[in-house]
Amino acid sequence: MADTLTDDQVAQFREVFCLIDKDSDEDQNMMMMMTVINEADDIERKGKIDFEDFVIIMARKMQENVVDELKEAFKVFDRDQDGFISANELRQVMMNMGERLTMEEAEQMIREADLDGDGVVSFDEFARMMMAAL
Repeated sequence: MADTLTDDQVAQFREVFCLIDKDSDEDQNMMMMMTVINEADDIERKGKIDFEDFVIIMARKMQENVVDELKEAFKVFDRDQDGFISANELRQVMMNMGERLTMEEAEQMIREADLDGDGVVSFDEFARMMMAAL
């Protein structure tokens, strides 16, 4: 997970870590880090968090934020809240956003994202499609 971060993201994390790490010794008291990021359950209990642990935790936080944003976007399209996006729902939302979309175009878009061939797009299919577009 941490290996997918850009050099800029790692540099930003280092800046934040150094601001928190008053001793600048690359180790930080676990309790102080917990107050900053409120996460350490999955990190090895060694009493301190070093920069590598900090990057892992921050990468997890970023991933959680992306998933939350995808869930919110999915809800916009899943108008009947059944857990799936149909061609009709896609067309309605796109038209409400000012996009001219025929039913045939909406059906084609659903087919492209519909990995299991059931005629609708689940959250997992939606998330894969959106992540691939990034």
